[in-house]
Amino acid sequence: MAVRVLPPPVFLLALLLALVASVAHGGDGKLRVGFYKDSCPDAEAIVRRIVARAVREDPTANAPLLRLHFHDCFVRGCEGSVLLNSTKGSTAEKDAKPNHTLDAFDIIDDIKAALEKECPGKVSCADILAIAARDAVSLATKVVTKGEWSKDGNLYEVETGRRDGRVSSAKEAVKNLPDSFDGIRKLIKRFASKNLSLKDLAVLSGAHAIGKSHCPSIAKRLRNFTAHHDSDPTLDTAYADRLRRRCRSPRDRTTELEMVPGSSETFDAAYYGLVAKRRGLFHSDEALLRNDVTRGLVLRYRDSEETFLRDFGASMVNMGRVAVLTGSQGEIRKTCAFVN
Repeated sequence: MAVRVLPPPVFLLALLLALVASVAHGGDGKLRVGFYKDSCPDAEAIVRRIVARAVREDPTANAPLLRLHFHDCFVRGCEGSVLLNSTKGSTAEKDAKPNHTLDAFDIIDDIKAALEKECPGKVSCADILAIAARDAVSLATKVVTKGEWSKDGNLYEVETGRRDGRVSSAKEAVKNLPDSFDGIRKLIKRFASKNLSLKDLAVLSGAHAIGKSHCPSIAKRLRNFTAHHDSDPTLDTAYADRLRRRCRSPRDRTTELEMVPGSSETFDAAYYGLVAKRRGLFHSDEALLRNDVTRGLVLRYRDSEETFLRDFGASMVNMGRVAVLTGSQGEIRKTCAFVN
């Protein structure tokens, strides 16, 4: 007869404590839709309310919220490190040169304060970034706001369950973040390092459908692209002339340039029409035409906005899974700018 060996009481106690801790944090260490349904049922509603208010007060707020999530995920993964402040001994991501134009930190702080009041210590800053990005882009998408896309008003469902990291490095931001002057090979390499595909690259570049930039971001494309002081040959000549008239000084940080002229507050497929005409604002936009796969996707999305919107949601979920901290990893910050 087989003898059944019972686990020692100490092991049972440890197992019980681990289970209690898992339940207390809302789950089993895996990302999933509705992670906070028990631990903080109104979490996503609170985020949505504050994002919607911010966008009503400033229709340009949607792009910075979307951009924060991108810049977070490409450095150390989607773990909220882009929100941390620099300390005496360490320069944080937000103070790296590529992040000097990041905005909307105040909106994230407002969301965090509201969530800490509602359910202290439950919702991570990393998840706030992911939910706020989804809400920002959903509120900028006409077919969503008109109720033609989904009954809940979301472009896609966002997975949650991330925890916050404790390290933020400006050097890592410089090394990992895609640059507006990147060519296709470098872009492919950067995305592949995050396990993101050529399709993800083409789709996520569509985030440039909303938002604005400034003259220093394109100055080299307009006047000093080569040693002969000419413009970027991949940029449409007429469009380059128009941009030069707007940007008379390469150091002009005041003049705002719409990523998609006349449509910078509406999330749609118009961006791909510009790229196909070599009128993407950044060199990295035009770079999508330099690969057969990404070029094909540019043309596909130009001709089918519905396809683009569906693929964008899927790629945002893919990006949101990059190097996440879950379970007992990391922490749930009380304030997003500081570790506990």
